[in-house]
Amino acid sequence: MKKLKFFAPKPLPFSYDDWSKQPFAKRVNMLCVAWTTQGYGAPLSIYLLYVLKILFYAGGWIFFCSFSDALGNAGDISIWWHEPEALEKFILWSILFEVLGLGSGSGPLTGKYFPPIGGVLYFARPGTIKLPLLPKLPIIGGDKRGWIDVLSYIALLAFLIMALTAAQITPQMIVPVIIVLILSGVLDKTIFLAARSEHFLIALFCFLFAGEEIAGAKIVWLAIWWGAATSKLTRHFPSVVCVMLSNHPLLRWTWFKKQLYKNYPADLRPGLLADMLAHTGTIVEYGFPLLLIFGTGGQMTIIGLVIMFLFHLHITSCVPMGVPLEWNVIMVYGAFVLFGHHAPVWLFDVHSPLLIAMLSVSMLVIPILGNLFPKWISFLLSMRYYAGNWAYSIWLFKGNSEEKIDRHLVKASPTVMRQLEKFYDDATAKMLVSKVIAFRSMHLHGRALQLLAPKAVDDIEQYEWRDGEIIAGIALGWNFGDGHLHNEQLLSAIQKRCSFASGELRCIMVESQPLGRPHMDWRIVDAKDGTIEKGRITIKELMSLQPYDG
Repeated sequence: MKKLKFFAPKPLPFSYDDWSKQPFAKRVNMLCVAWTTQGYGAPLSIYLLYVLKILFYAGGWIFFCSFSDALGNAGDISIWWHEPEALEKFILWSILFEVLGLGSGSGPLTGKYFPPIGGVLYFARPGTIKLPLLPKLPIIGGDKRGWIDVLSYIALLAFLIMALTAAQITPQMIVPVIIVLILSGVLDKTIFLAARSEHFLIALFCFLFAGEEIAGAKIVWLAIWWGAATSKLTRHFPSVVCVMLSNHPLLRWTWFKKQLYKNYPADLRPGLLADMLAHTGTIVEYGFPLLLIFGTGGQMTIIGLVIMFLFHLHITSCVPMGVPLEWNVIMVYGAFVLFGHHAPVWLFDVHSPLLIAMLSVSMLVIPILGNLFPKWISFLLSMRYYAGNWAYSIWLFKGNSEEKIDRHLVKASPTVMRQLEKFYDDATAKMLVSKVIAFRSMHLHGRALQLLAPKAVDDIEQYEWRDGEIIAGIALGWNFGDGHLHNEQLLSAIQKRCSFASGELRCIMVESQPLGRPHMDWRIVDAKDGTIEKGRITIKELMSLQPYDG
C-alpha cells in the first residue's frame, strides 16, 4: 500500500501478480473463494464512517423535533419519543436524508469512494442524466436534467425543511411534500426510489388522516415485514445469507463461514447451515409481526418487540451492500412507537375509504403485480428486499472505452477506478473492483454470468467488467440494487453522449424471477446495435452451477 493505510482493505490470500496472470474465469473463482471467509474485505475504519452516519441521522431527528411545541430536545426525549408527531418528523427527516444522498446507496460499500454521496450532487445539477417515468412526453420526457427538474427537487427539499422546522406539522405542510415528491418521481424515477417512497411516502400519507394515522402506519410496517418475508420464499435467499454473513464485519469465525457452503472451497453453493439460517430468518420475519398485532401491550408485545429489535440489529450489524442502515433504524423506532406505545390501536381503526384504497394499492396490489411481472415494477415497490431475487446488469467495456464516461457525462463522480486511485495503488484498486464481480457471482442469479458472458463477447480478456450498480452510481447519483435503473433506458442515455462503437460496450441484463415461475429472462444488448440476443435460464440450471467455475 502506498496510500492511506487507515483505509487498507484486508489482504487477499494470494498476490496480485499471481492472480493477474490467471485467465478471467480463474480470477473470478479465486475471488469467490476469498469472499467466503473475508467478504468484500473493507477495513473497519470504513464501517466506523457508517456508524458515525447513523449517529448523525439520529441526531438530526432530535434536532428537528426540538422545533415542535409538542416535542422537545434530547434531555427530555423519554417524555416525547412516542408521540405521533415525533414519528412523523422521523419520516420527513428520512425522506430528506435519503434524497440528499446520505442514506442508502452511499459510501464505499456502494462504489462511492470520492465523493461518498451522489444525491444532491446530481439531482440539483442541470445536465446530469435522469430517468423520466414517461420518456415520450415532450419537455419533461428527456434524459437530460433541466431547470424544471432541478427546481422540482429544490422545492421538495424546501417543503421538507419547512415541515421539519415547524412548531406543529399540519396537513397543509404534508400535502406539498407528497405532491412534489410524486412530481419529482415522474420527472426522474431515481429520486422517487431514492426517497424510499414505497415506505416513507405511504406512511406520510397516513398522517393526513387524523385519528387513523397510527393504524395506517401499522399496516405499512406490517406490509413491509411480510412483503420482505414472502420474497424470501425462493431458492435465491440462502445465497444471500452466505454472501451477507461472509461479509459480516464483526463475525471473525472463519470456520463458521466455511460451514455456510456445501464443501469449501470446492463447492461454494449454500450448504445445510445456510439453508437453515435462511428459513429461520423467514419464519422470524413472519412471526414477530403476529406477536405485535395481537399483543395489545402485554407480554406478547414485549416478546415481539425484542425479537423485532434483534432481527433488525442482526441485519444492521451485517452492514449489507447497499447499506440500508438508517432504514433499519426507523423500522425499529417505528415499531416501538406503533406497536409498543400505541399497542391498543387496532388495524381496523382505518375507516377512510381514501386511506383504505391507498394502502390496498400500495401495500398489496403493487407488490403482488411486481412479483408476478417483475420487469415492469421496481423490486422496492414490490417489497423484494434483500431476497437475492433482483434484476441486474453487467457492463462490458472493450479496452479503455470506459474512459468515454469520464469525458462525456455530466456527473459528480469519476469512474470507480479513478475514485479508487485517490486512496489505493493500482493493484489494490483493480482487486477491489474485481471483488464486485465475486459479489455478483456468489448470488444464485449471478451464476448465469459464466454462461452469458461468452455469448456477449468473443474474448472476455479484452473487456473491463463493471456491475450496473457501479455505473448507475456514477451516471445517476444513486444505486440500490435495482437493475431497472441501469437497463436499456440508462444505456440509451449514455450512448447518446458517448457514441460507443459496435462491440465497444456490451451489457448483460438479467431480470428477476417471476413469482411462481421457474426461470429468469436475460438479454444481451450492444450500446450501438441494441438487443443482439435474449433468452431465459431456469432456476434448476442455476442451482447446478458453481458461482464461477474457474
